Parts: sequence; C-alpha cells; structure tokens
Amino acid sequence: MTLDRRLNAFRPDLAEASLRGKVEAERFVEGSKAQIVGPVVALRPEPDLASGIDTELLMGEEVTVFERSNGWCWVKSLSDGYVGYLPEGAVKEGTAAATHIVIPQRTFLYPEPELRKPHVTVLSMGSRVRVSGTAEARGNHYVVLDDGTAIFARHVESIGHNDGGDYVDVALRFLETPYLWGGRSGLGIDCSGLVQLALSMTGRAAPRDTDMQAAGLGEPIAREELRRGDFVFWKGHVAIMEDPETIVHANGHTMTVARENFAAAVERIGWLYQQPTGYRRFVG
Repeated sequence: MTLDRRLNAFRPDLAEASLRGKVEAERFVEGSKAQIVGPVVALRPEPDLASGIDTELLMGEEVTVFERSNGWCWVKSLSDGYVGYLPEGAVKEGTAAATHIVIPQRTFLYPEPELRKPHVTVLSMGSRVRVSGTAEARGNHYVVLDDGTAIFARHVESIGHNDGGDYVDVALRFLETPYLWGGRSGLGIDCSGLVQLALSMTGRAAPRDTDMQAAGLGEPIAREELRRGDFVFWKGHVAIMEDPETIVHANGHTMTVARENFAAAVERIGWLYQQPTGYRRFVG
C-alpha cells in the first residue's frame, strides 16, 4: 500500500507515531499541538519558499508539529490532515483555544478598538481568534483579543454558531475573489479550497483536494439529479451548483470565483479537459 504523502507524515528519518508498523523511519514522534499565528500561511511540500503551495492555513487553526528545523516546521493540520512545511514563526505552542471565527470574506485586525488606526493585518473568513473582551468607540462595537488588538464585532461569531447554514451562500460571498493555486482564503482561493472553506464555515468537514473530494465527499448522484449545493467534478476541478442551471467555482478561465451557466461550462471545459467525471451530494 502506498500512503498519500499529503495526509501522512513520513520520511526516512522521521514519521508520525500513528504510522509505526506501516512505514520505515529512524524515529517516530507524537508531535506537539500548536496554533497558526500568521494571518494566511502557505503549506508547502518542501521546506523551500520556491516550492509550490499545496494549501493554506489560517490564523488560529490547529496543527501537530513533528519537527522544527532550519527555520521550518513540519506539521499536520488537525482539521483536514494535510501535511507539509511552513515557516517556524507561523506556529506557536501553548496558545489558548480560539473562541470566535471570522465570518466576512475579509476583515481588518486593528491595534486597538478604533477603526481610524492603521490596521495590523487582514484576516480571512475562517480565521479563528480568542476573544477576551469587548469595547465601544464612537458607537462602533469591537471584540478585543488577548493581546489588545481588536476586530469589528459584527465580523466574528462564536465558533459553531453557524453550523448547519447554507454553504452555497458562503461560497457566493467569494465572487470575484482572485483564483490562487493552493489558495484557501478570502485573499485568493482555488476550486477545492472554495468547497472546503464554504463547507467548514457551516460546520461540515471536507477533504482538501479535488481528487479527495471526488472520491469521498458525500454520495454519488446522476447528472439529472443535480440541484443547489451539489458538486460537479472534472479531472482536477470542482464546482458547486448554485441552482440546476448555474455553477459557482474558482477557475483559471476567469482567474476568479465566478458564476457560470452549467451547460456552457461543460462545453467550454470539455473542449480541452473532457467531460465531468462525477457528481456528488453532501450528506449530513
């Protein structure tokens, strides 16, 4: 059996403890739990900034750290199991669990509860923060984080508050967001990242990459059954049905998240990349 390196941490010198007996390695480690402390952090297959981006992790998301070496961390995401390398300064152990999640496509983190102050950074939808208090300034309400920074209060919700919501509506908030290979944020996103983030914002788990989603996301259905919320797969691509005639997808044709007539998209994509390979419906 060949293990998927995207979901299993193993090298000749080091592997995660759960793979003992399945792979050969000099050492096996449990790893330590940590949180992402950068706003949007690229996860790469190699500890090299010239290496392509596999996916991205957002502030407050949790990882298991297997190794810190030469300015890099080798980690595994706790949410989807993705394995890769990220800069050592992007993760921190011993951080208290997040309490709230960012709900608009993007929001600003301010140095204090005052919108006229220069913002510290930009946070994407799905970023997780720990709220320790609230504040009001000139009629505007903010949540205050442990370090004193602040976010506009209506831009966050308690984690789990929106579980069971409409993930198609979430996906539509990303219209015109630039396409980014490996992207998974409101700053840039790819097709499978859009599916995963939209589902996660409504409390539903999904694999990260298109092939994983095509193999195990929900249940297969026939093309004639397609309705709002269903998924259409091509080789290396996925789209969400907004309604029986319209898809929304992050795509390299417009280089954005865009709406497109489904039949027209099948014809356009089929000219170069063949017909859809399957259709699936999320269950649960």
